[in-house]
Amino acid sequence: MTVPDPLALLEQVVTRRPDPASREQAALLEAELAAAHDVAYAVVVSSGTAALHTALVAAGIGAGDEVLVSAIPVIMTVAAVVLAGARPVFVDTGPDGEPFDVADAASKITSRTRAVLPVHLGGRSGDLQPVVDLAAHTGLHLIEDACQAHGSRYRGWLLGTLGSAGCFSLKDGKLLSCGEGGYLVTNDPDLAARARAFQSHWQTPAPGQPALTRLGTNYRLAEPLAALARLSLAGFDARLARHRHGANRLVHLVGDVPGLTVIPAAPEEQPNGYCAMWRILLPRPRELSGRLAEAGVVNSVGSFGLRAAHQHVACRSLHPAPCPNAAHAADSLLAVPVSLPDSDSSLDDDGRLAWIADLITTEVSAW
Repeated sequence: MTVPDPLALLEQVVTRRPDPASREQAALLEAELAAAHDVAYAVVVSSGTAALHTALVAAGIGAGDEVLVSAIPVIMTVAAVVLAGARPVFVDTGPDGEPFDVADAASKITSRTRAVLPVHLGGRSGDLQPVVDLAAHTGLHLIEDACQAHGSRYRGWLLGTLGSAGCFSLKDGKLLSCGEGGYLVTNDPDLAARARAFQSHWQTPAPGQPALTRLGTNYRLAEPLAALARLSLAGFDARLARHRHGANRLVHLVGDVPGLTVIPAAPEEQPNGYCAMWRILLPRPRELSGRLAEAGVVNSVGSFGLRAAHQHVACRSLHPAPCPNAAHAADSLLAVPVSLPDSDSSLDDDGRLAWIADLITTEVSAW
């Protein structure tokens, strides 16, 4: 397809001034996202956090309910659960490194548990089948935080499509982006209808619930941002291939460095290349991640403060139980986002990746 000039498209969207109720660009984006994910419905919203909040509310989760959440979330995931009125119950990582310990999750299910919420950090899911089975056998909603997992697959299935709903971010830096935004995908017509109602103050009602009979919010995605997201989606396949190549290339360029070991993808998964991942085997790994961030290597711990939920200051009021495996896994994680601006020059990509690899090698060797 011919991709229009972004500025020309934005000028058209802004100056044409269509009926604001039509939401033309948002509607087109939803149809295109549903087709791209091979699902029945997509609902676009204003952020990835909004997508998670909307999906939880649309699944009927609210005050007094509990949600089993990966113990190494981004803090936005926790915020979405609390915004829905529910209590996050954190599930430890497995002793073998699995991001979601199903045995720990099963032990924490109560009469108030309503959903399982795994977080696919860095575009990785680990072996997801036990989580899918747990949700199916217990009747819990499976809501995937796939905000970093555009295009990642598990056993051929796109992440975000294995449960009741999958939630994605359109923030800058994601493989699919419009600067700021999000969306959820689902095959459940009722969940989709409730999500669409909730993200626009219940003005477009869900079946059996007249307009404005429930409280919602304004999570609508602005039309210019929807147009930009459509442009990003049009070039997604090429961007996905470049990121996968870039992540593999960065790991290759770093090579064998004492104190670092590559975290391989599970045999069943095909990551999107959002991050290259290593385990730090040296003393004071969090400090090393901080040093790498100071040197210019953006990473999840040193740059963004990733840590186990029970150690996060913002989670103290939730009184989370300790998750020791998650604490070790988070502290020792080196996850480096592969930032490759759209370009026709693979030489530019390789030079950027070589610079990052040299910094990692130098700093880790000196540590």
